Amino acid sequence: MNNIATKTFSQYGLRTELLEALSNKGFEAPMPVQEQVMESSSREGDLVVQARTGSGKTLGFLLPLLNELPHEASSPRILVLSPTRELAQQIAGEAEWLGRRMGLTTASLVGGMDMERQIGQLRRGAALVVGTPGRTMDHIRRKTLKTQDIQTIVLDEGDTMLDMGFREEIESILSSLVSRKRTWLFSATMPDEVASLTRRYLTSPEWITLCHDEDQHEDITHKVYMVPSGKRLEGLVNVLLWENPEMGLIFCHTKAGTVETMERLQEEGFSASALHGDMSQLERNSVMNAFRQGRIPLLVATNVAARGLDVQGVSHVIQIGLPDNLETFVHRSGRTGRAGQEGQNVLILTPREKGRFKAMLRASSMDLNWVNVPDMAAIAKVQRGLREGALMDATNPSEDSIMWAEELMAMLDPKDLVARLLDHHIKGLPNGYDLSKDLMNEMNNRKTLSSRTGGVDRSGRTRRDGPSSGSRLPFKGRAKSIKLCKGRNDGDWSVGRILATLCQALEVDRSEVGNIRMRDTHTEVELGPTASDKINGSGVSKLKKWGLMDGEIVEDRSSRRPPQPMRGRRR
Repeated sequence: MNNIATKTFSQYGLRTELLEALSNKGFEAPMPVQEQVMESSSREGDLVVQARTGSGKTLGFLLPLLNELPHEASSPRILVLSPTRELAQQIAGEAEWLGRRMGLTTASLVGGMDMERQIGQLRRGAALVVGTPGRTMDHIRRKTLKTQDIQTIVLDEGDTMLDMGFREEIESILSSLVSRKRTWLFSATMPDEVASLTRRYLTSPEWITLCHDEDQHEDITHKVYMVPSGKRLEGLVNVLLWENPEMGLIFCHTKAGTVETMERLQEEGFSASALHGDMSQLERNSVMNAFRQGRIPLLVATNVAARGLDVQGVSHVIQIGLPDNLETFVHRSGRTGRAGQEGQNVLILTPREKGRFKAMLRASSMDLNWVNVPDMAAIAKVQRGLREGALMDATNPSEDSIMWAEELMAMLDPKDLVARLLDHHIKGLPNGYDLSKDLMNEMNNRKTLSSRTGGVDRSGRTRRDGPSSGSRLPFKGRAKSIKLCKGRNDGDWSVGRILATLCQALEVDRSEVGNIRMRDTHTEVELGPTASDKINGSGVSKLKKWGLMDGEIVEDRSSRRPPQPMRGRRR
């Protein structure tokens, strides 16, 4: 028998208004991160808290800070910085219901929203200010945010803010707070940049560690589904039909990829929306509200667009393609398995990518389940089971339905009647795509190639999945070099994004794309034989649609040497 007493919020000396707000929301016992912060002996000084997203850290810093806030405070006393508009608005929303009985006034300073409205919130005497680094810095420059009374700053999701390039804004804000007495930093991971910021701006902080950078979340199951090359979206459809997520967040590498994936899922009958950087704030808010409310169960997003998202109830995170690194893989998975709920983290890879991902896992103790994408027969059984469950869970039939059933049973044999009804009911039931044969052929071909070379490539190096970083072997056959219309001056494009977009548009592996040379106004790319064939087909229309081509194919004749395979991943 477990005799460990559960702690309650009433044991922490919280003011009555806060306890009433918590009670009305049904919160009685604090989560571990909330306990640790409220019990910290260094609450008056600097704190560094490493805790996963979704661990309850928002209340972890709001409760003790609001508890100490003077009733008469009519100017900003607490500043909370957050990486994204959505997360900042969520924190402000939490603060509003928590501090309503205290008469707390909150200002939310985020980009994409009306500046004058934010100035009005500040003028009304907001004691708590929540903002993104860029917009907060704008208000400081305009002198619409008075910082002389701010004594506490909270850096929420510090790793994400630095990863998004906000270091300069964060340092400027910290330097402007002349009355700053304490800095609290919350972060899911502790990369070198976060540690550097901590050393520079925090004084003898207390460290509270509830997770480590590459810990496996005990409530999350990790799966890797293998799909044949060039058929990722068909594989995604099969995975969705097999997993049947109640609420799924799907990650793509590019904005174009999110749109293509969303459109394909909609064509397949799924309810899905996309979230990417080209959307207006109004569009983003509309999509996020629909996702939170369950009206859209599938959200397809880029990594940048999804940073800082805090949505309860996400049953599945699905990552399409090789992640940039293990930290990205783990951080994305943190969108599920929150607040004690179980979650599924799914990665969809091709056989070529398997070796690269396993190399990422070498320094990790993560336990992953590697499976082949489910075939049509298996999906059919799952779909049938779902229909059977819905039938068994249905409410009692009406009198009219019972009378109708009796009339039908008088006309037909009961077994024949049920069979006919089932045939009618399951007609058009989605069974996905037959991918097993293609997948097995590809895997067998790779095994055959490996056995022929003895696991060694022609240069004598140990063979890896994909070209080695020193490989300079020329493409054979119909290879060509082409010019694309985006270059360095187009700030949204990078070598990595061009590579990912080409692979997606042409449905080829990275081995089919050679050197990528970005110029100021254009980019020169070397293509292998398969990619060269496909660039003349449907690939052109996709590249035009996605902004990499604005006319006919222009072959680059500036290079006389044969196209070269990629030198490994470029950044």
